Amino acid sequence: MSASATTHVVGDTVALTDRSLRHILRSPDTIITTAVTPVALMLLFVYVFGGAIHGGSTASYVDYLLPGILLITVASGVAYTAYRLFLDLQGGIVERFQSMPIARPSVLWAHVLTSMAANLTSVVLVVGIALLMGFRTGTTVLAWLAVAGILVLFTLTLTWIAVLAGLSAKTVDGASAFSYPLIFLPFISSAFVPTDSMPTAVAWFAEHQPVTAVVDSIRALFAQEPVGGDLWVALAWLVGILVLAYALSVRAYRRKVG
Repeated sequence: MSASATTHVVGDTVALTDRSLRHILRSPDTIITTAVTPVALMLLFVYVFGGAIHGGSTASYVDYLLPGILLITVASGVAYTAYRLFLDLQGGIVERFQSMPIARPSVLWAHVLTSMAANLTSVVLVVGIALLMGFRTGTTVLAWLAVAGILVLFTLTLTWIAVLAGLSAKTVDGASAFSYPLIFLPFISSAFVPTDSMPTAVAWFAEHQPVTAVVDSIRALFAQEPVGGDLWVALAWLVGILVLAYALSVRAYRRKVG
């Protein structure tokens, strides 16, 4: 891609992202709603189940629980990306964009960048509430940056899955329903309880699915413990799924708009 073409794509992406962000700023309840479900789960598990699950210490259970809650926050939020993209396609706005001198990739990237901004804002809100609930970590700035990097990659991966869902859906409900398995997946992982407390078959699945590796990596970074091989397993899962989702999304978009 030439320098002028790259500039064209970047300029159009910035303009379309600004349009999407303005819509969100006009209805900030989207971000608040995204944060409500994970916060409610965090309150429920810490103050209702935390004593029984984690030996009576709700404070330490917040530390244990937070990584999984952050992933649920992102999984809840990306449903709006699929929903907004589906509405743009059904409303004809994408077709109007195609009739204008707008770079085709910019339409998808605008939705992706909007999703990243909205979901990471929700993540920050959830971390703030966790701090009020007693979450504490003495980890280093470098470890915080590593956690942020993992969450950014996780959000980007799920966002491209959402883009694929938005492009493939036939109904509004179908556009957002894809997120339900993503929200449920942390419950069959190490997010809430250690996997060795689960029945054998469930424990095997929990130990070999991507959420557990991501959760364990973030938890180790917060606890200032060695990350070990979990980080590489998590990165392999996320990058592999990201590449596949991106390729399928671009293919579906080309078929959709011609």
